[in-house]
Amino acid sequence: MSRDATSVMLDLIEQDNVRFLRLQFTDLLGMPKNVAVPVKQAEKALTSGIGFDGSSIEGFVRIEESDMVLKPDLSTYSLLPWRSGEYAEARFVCDVCMANGRPFEGDPRYVLRRAMEDAARDGYVFNTGPELEFFLFKMLDGKPTTQFQDVGGYFDLAPTDLAEDVRREIILALTDMGFEIEASHHEVAESQHEIDFKYSDALHTADNVITFKFAAKTIALMRGLHASFMAKPIYGICGSGMHVNCSLAKDGENAFFDPDAPRQLSETCMHFIGGLLRHAKAITRVANPTINSYKRLVPGYEAPCYVSWSAGNRSALVRVPSPRGNSTRVEFRSPDPTCNPYLAFAAMLTAGMEGVREEIEPPSGVSNNIYHMTVAERECAGIETLPGDLYAAHQSLLADDLICRALGPHVVEALTSVAEAEWESFRTAVHPWELERYLATY
Repeated sequence: MSRDATSVMLDLIEQDNVRFLRLQFTDLLGMPKNVAVPVKQAEKALTSGIGFDGSSIEGFVRIEESDMVLKPDLSTYSLLPWRSGEYAEARFVCDVCMANGRPFEGDPRYVLRRAMEDAARDGYVFNTGPELEFFLFKMLDGKPTTQFQDVGGYFDLAPTDLAEDVRREIILALTDMGFEIEASHHEVAESQHEIDFKYSDALHTADNVITFKFAAKTIALMRGLHASFMAKPIYGICGSGMHVNCSLAKDGENAFFDPDAPRQLSETCMHFIGGLLRHAKAITRVANPTINSYKRLVPGYEAPCYVSWSAGNRSALVRVPSPRGNSTRVEFRSPDPTCNPYLAFAAMLTAGMEGVREEIEPPSGVSNNIYHMTVAERECAGIETLPGDLYAAHQSLLADDLICRALGPHVVEALTSVAEAEWESFRTAVHPWELERYLATY
């Protein structure tokens, strides 16, 4: 980091009357963590980093090798708008390094950066634009509930949409933090909302996803509500997804667009789709990382569960929206907002780049509603099913050498520990459904 850049940033921190810096990073599960330091430590933080103990962070390191350093990324500097007043607080997203200065292989941000550097060797920039859905639930005695705050429906407007004020405050806060908000609206389910922000390169976008969730939860809590990004909090209604629009750019141009190709989709685009579909089952492990994620990936609720693609069919896993030119993109529809965006984007990019490099042709696109097809019809069309639970998804990951190599052995080992613990806890728990079903009968 140059001395000039550090000096400029220190001047900006002083100009903004910042008194505390929050050095943010994420654990393996995508949970935001931070170390708060007084502004007097700003120069040290920006030049040599701030040390911390990584042994207690999910998916990081053992206690005997726990000394780690947070290195702020200067481009991520942002004031926290809900901490406004005479003195401000600012936030940096950080890279996690070992004590010797080398990048920590278990840092999700480093995993994505490594995948993007690999694509850059072929001249490509990976752009992503996620669509995050979430619920605004009531709080009771300081604890989250699943009680609806409003009874609005898809694209409904106030006064039915009682959470409109909270959604607006979230948008204003994100705008103050540098987001370019493109749209927001009420989603299909009661109390469900969506806010869309402009696409960017995948690293910047992943930073924004973490910031988005943190900001939404903070502002909702300030208004006495709970913003939940849980994939399927309530049975029988739509869950929350994080559809990821993605594209490759080369020499400043959209590499997915070819005006002379069928559907105006370039060979690069088609091969990228081919790679996504080949590795879709393994990607599911990081795109849908919780036990609950798989309650969403079922037929009938607009969430994909079949490995397929289409030019417009929303029952397919991969959809190509209609805009062309510089807006040509592929929509990967399975991820949910509980995912660690760094790991999900890294897996998607790695799969897509294999498709581009090996010229993997995708199967024929599916125009019919896949949910209405019989098992025999799907088998005849060669349409496979995504893993139905976390255990199956993790087995698919372990069987996929490419995605395992992209994540790295440290991350795969940590994901294995998490999956085994979660699955065993879930498998042996006695659920209310079982009591309702069997207690009176037997």
